[in-house]
Amino acid sequence: MAGRFLFFLFVAVTFSYAHFLSGQRLKPRLQRDRRNIRPNIILILTDDQDLELGSMQAMNKTRRIMEEGGTSFSNAFVTTPMCCPSRSSMLTGKYVHNHNTYTNNENCSSMSWQRQHEPRTFGVYLNNTGYRTAFFGKYLNEYNGSYVPAGWREWLGLVKNSRFYNYTLSRNGVREKHGAQYPQDYLTDLITAESIRYFRSSKRVYPHRPVMMVLSHAAPHGPEDSAPQYSTAFPNASQHITPSYNYAPNPDKHWIMRYTGPMKPIHMEFTNVLQRKRLQTLLSVDDSMEKLYNMLVETDELENTYIIYTSDHGYHIGQFGLVKGKSMPYEFDIRVPFYIRGPNVEQGSINPHIVLNIDLAPTILDIAGLDTPPDMDGKSILTLLETDKPANRFQMNKKSKVWRDSFLVERGKLLHQRVEGKEVSQEENFLPKHQRVKDLCQRAEYQTPCQQTGQKWQCVEDATGKLRLFKCKNEGGGDKNPQRHLTGRQHPISIKSQLYRSNSKACDCDFRDLRPLNLRPFNKKPFFSKKKFKALKSYSRNRYSRSLSLKNGYLGNHSLVGGVWDNPLTDESEDEFSGMGGVPNAVALPNSIKVTHRCSILANATVKCDTGVYQSLQAWKDHKLHIDHEIETLQTKIKNLKEVKGHLKKARPLECDCNKYKYKSKLKSKLRYRGGNQHPFRKGGARDKKAWLLKEQKRRKKMRKMIKRIRNNDTCSMPGLTCFTHDNQHWHTAPYWTLGSFCACTSANNNTYWCLRTINESHNFLFCEFATGFLEYFDLNTDPYQLINAVSSLDRTVLNQLHVQLMELRGCRGHKQCNPRPHSVEHAGGQGHGSFDDYRGPIWDGWKG
Repeated sequence: MAGRFLFFLFVAVTFSYAHFLSGQRLKPRLQRDRRNIRPNIILILTDDQDLELGSMQAMNKTRRIMEEGGTSFSNAFVTTPMCCPSRSSMLTGKYVHNHNTYTNNENCSSMSWQRQHEPRTFGVYLNNTGYRTAFFGKYLNEYNGSYVPAGWREWLGLVKNSRFYNYTLSRNGVREKHGAQYPQDYLTDLITAESIRYFRSSKRVYPHRPVMMVLSHAAPHGPEDSAPQYSTAFPNASQHITPSYNYAPNPDKHWIMRYTGPMKPIHMEFTNVLQRKRLQTLLSVDDSMEKLYNMLVETDELENTYIIYTSDHGYHIGQFGLVKGKSMPYEFDIRVPFYIRGPNVEQGSINPHIVLNIDLAPTILDIAGLDTPPDMDGKSILTLLETDKPANRFQMNKKSKVWRDSFLVERGKLLHQRVEGKEVSQEENFLPKHQRVKDLCQRAEYQTPCQQTGQKWQCVEDATGKLRLFKCKNEGGGDKNPQRHLTGRQHPISIKSQLYRSNSKACDCDFRDLRPLNLRPFNKKPFFSKKKFKALKSYSRNRYSRSLSLKNGYLGNHSLVGGVWDNPLTDESEDEFSGMGGVPNAVALPNSIKVTHRCSILANATVKCDTGVYQSLQAWKDHKLHIDHEIETLQTKIKNLKEVKGHLKKARPLECDCNKYKYKSKLKSKLRYRGGNQHPFRKGGARDKKAWLLKEQKRRKKMRKMIKRIRNNDTCSMPGLTCFTHDNQHWHTAPYWTLGSFCACTSANNNTYWCLRTINESHNFLFCEFATGFLEYFDLNTDPYQLINAVSSLDRTVLNQLHVQLMELRGCRGHKQCNPRPHSVEHAGGQGHGSFDDYRGPIWDGWKG
């Protein structure tokens, strides 16, 4: 019995020892497998967070986690300082001209975006390789919540633009509305809690699967609602008061900067409150960073997780007299905070290399072990994070990393030409206008003075020696007898064309073979003629705008906007200043407008009545009663006109455009497009029906906006300008605004530009070409706040070099083209080397925006 007991004891000890040894062998293998697991990736994105105005100074927790525990990039930029274009670039790794999201409305989350670019975001690539992907917060400005974008296993996307309360989320395709209760409805805290819950559950269920999360916060975007506990923070915030604060007017900069005058006291007070509220919203983001950090520590995932923190673009508050906003090519709008921490990332270091928002997607793919797709324009920044350690004691000097020193900043819609039905960008087929005219004038059909039969255009040399194209008035060359070609005009009419005979109920088309049809479409004539519309727009602008005297102006940089030159003014009234720069007596109208038989509106936008109205109370009452009666009559007339308009919409006859198609066959395939009356540059695109419909829709939309402004007595919004009104009801959380309403304009429709930003050992400059033909150049080594436009200090050679570099980037596709090797640009001395005033080379003569 004792022997049997000893035997079992021996067997038990042997098995226990074997299990111990196997455990010892298994532990290193588990550790090895754990090390081979791909790292987690967390991207924290803020909305409208600046770097130049000191927003990071309020985020001590984030700076401790990211600056001390990782690497900060001192030269981080976005390529387009607008929300939706920049976010689209982050998702796809492409410049705006390659993903075609030009503004917050143009192609933002459109069907075209969903078909062509959304399936190629970094979320799709990582999801296909096993990452558990999740998105929380703001996606794109026009996202409607009706679908879940490709590539995201967990989706909690904000519908439309940023809000902190009273918003709608799309939770995996199901819409859910939220109210105004704190903390359950406060967006910053909600997406933080949801992301932490998702990360914990993923690691619990799939411990070996890596997680990639995006936390896209609304802060510090408007309406700037802070959490209640932070509503009293930063009572004396003044970081936004930089040397460029209220630096206005700026006669040497582009149009909106010349248009904007100094801010009024109410605008300056608003900027102080706005800066304070923006910093308060960032305190909740700061708490979110700490919660995420603690969660990673608790789950033992911190050492295997890359954390990236950045913003979609910068912001300005009072800079150059602009009350608030973004979309400018200057440092305060394109510079952003950018931090990264994770495995093999040096802690506490500052990296001076240029990183862009288009680098985010390639970097995330590189972290996941994937190659950068050839259509992405950005590059992975992991190569910049490698520590320069010599391989052995004999290899002391290592080659410096080759990295970009220039990049493109672009804003606004990129114009395209249509050639044989295909869109061709300017960069692929670019010639100055004078060169294209010269090439066309070498053809025989343009060399005779309207003498050839059927000649539409002729080349004429003007007084300055330039060749110009002019339209032949009689459209038939030297043939002045229109009866000459009437014989043979009648042709057999096909079965389908019989529908258009005079006895039908549709149209009576007159078919001509030899001469082009000159009839206009039935609704070609605009609601307002161009002359009347310009007069109305000019008159509306005179109420608020002023044209500034161009001190130190340049001959080539005077631009014509809205048909009115920026002329010097006199007798400016300080009392009439507004935040958008208003002096009523800006441009004198030739005649006053008579409104009633006793009152008129003068050229300076003031109302003047005859003396009887001011001296007699009864006359005043009678005239006021007359005006009330006129208003009531006009309102009744408008109502009746609307009813008639609705009736006409329902009773619209079938469209028949005899000027567009010519029926010469029974078969539909034999329809032939008639377009011989086109300008040689237009390639028939202006008569394309789709293009015409889009143009008509834009015109009607503009008219609806104008009518709405007139009906609502909106004196703030004006054609061609982006303006906003702020009042006491705008903010619903403390601190409140109590100083009343005001109006300010922040941007203009002609604020389309392409800029070259260069930073290297010898140069630090910004060179911009605007769609209006205006040029700007700033040397940031001597002018870090971009106060003075120094384009006149550059000579012709340097301007040509800068233009060539800019055009190369404007047409680049893929990371090989969009990241050229550093260029060397020689600085010009001064006016002695030639100035922009005297330069009239091919860059600006006929330059197309």
